[in-house]
Amino acid sequence: MADDKGEGKELELDNKGKSKKMIIIIAAVVILAIGGGAAYFFLGGDEVSQEQLDAELDGDTAVDGEAAESTTASTGSALYVPMPRPFRFNVPGAARDRFVEIRVQLLVRGSDNEEAAKKHVPLIESTLLATFSQSNADDLATSAGKTSLKQKSLVEVHKIMKEVEGNNVVEQVLFTGFVMQ
Repeated sequence: MADDKGEGKELELDNKGKSKKMIIIIAAVVILAIGGGAAYFFLGGDEVSQEQLDAELDGDTAVDGEAAESTTASTGSALYVPMPRPFRFNVPGAARDRFVEIRVQLLVRGSDNEEAAKKHVPLIESTLLATFSQSNADDLATSAGKTSLKQKSLVEVHKIMKEVEGNNVVEQVLFTGFVMQ
């Protein structure tokens, strides 16, 4: 009889262990299902183009394919022309001089403007370096100063490209990296 009681206890322990394993497995499946649903919700869904958003804001619910093509053709596709090297220069400051490194890319519209910008990279680099080196460290420490420097550099690039190519070529001067020490 003592052997029978011992065997019953061993079976009881095995059942408790199996039920705990089953609960853990069910919890893991539920967590994975919730994670998958959340991923689908946040990463999936309808992708809406910028043209559709603009049309909805204007009150038009449908975007005509021909109208979308004409706006793209007139403005051209956005292309980015990176400057081959970062601009490194010193600027004076009130307390001390600072070393600045700026990485720049140019936003152009259409392949013709892209080719023109690539052709005149040395001229654009020279113009940007001259504009950057006229700045002040105290101004560059602020966000407004950086924005002002972008605008000044865009105006100078427009001026030089107008002389050489006959049109502005560059739409924006973008700072992709800015370090000041």
